[in-house]
Amino acid sequence: MASTTVPVPGRLRRALDGLYLLAGWLAGLFLIAILLLMMGLSLGREIGVNIPAGDDFASWCMAATAFLGLAHTFKHGDMIRVGLLVDRLSGRARWLVEMFALLTGTGFVGYFAWYAAVMTWQSWQFADTSTGVVAVPLWIPQLGYAGGLAILLVAFVDELVHVAAGGTPRYEKPPPKTADEVIERAMESAV
Repeated sequence: MASTTVPVPGRLRRALDGLYLLAGWLAGLFLIAILLLMMGLSLGREIGVNIPAGDDFASWCMAATAFLGLAHTFKHGDMIRVGLLVDRLSGRARWLVEMFALLTGTGFVGYFAWYAAVMTWQSWQFADTSTGVVAVPLWIPQLGYAGGLAILLVAFVDELVHVAAGGTPRYEKPPPKTADEVIERAMESAV
């Protein structure tokens, strides 16, 4: 399928792509935070130093990593995609199935993003705090979860508008053309 691109005003396209990249970088920073916390906890056990609520902080970083990385992963075609049906279709039938999938995905992500934002807002409103050793306002770690879902919703709407206007889905990598490309992709996904 030939790649078609729907023109989007330059500033808006740069802003959206920058948002997805920022979310990806934040996910990476939270991943580094997990590494540092886990190393600190492991080394601390050996030398008798305790990191209060270290497990709590690591789990909050893990949630932030997972949810903040979703939009970047989706927009770069690295999210797991089952194309058993879609890959066999072409033309209008394929477009209809892609639109159905995008509409369904946008609906589900919108639902989860809304309720994640409501939960975070209510945690802030009621001054909920964690029950661990270190009392942390719960809205702070919930921001990674709610923010990641909100950014994923923006990415889904961005892609929905793009495909509805006749563009080729950007979340789908083109099929490999050579055996070397097949091997490269297999090695990339194994890492």
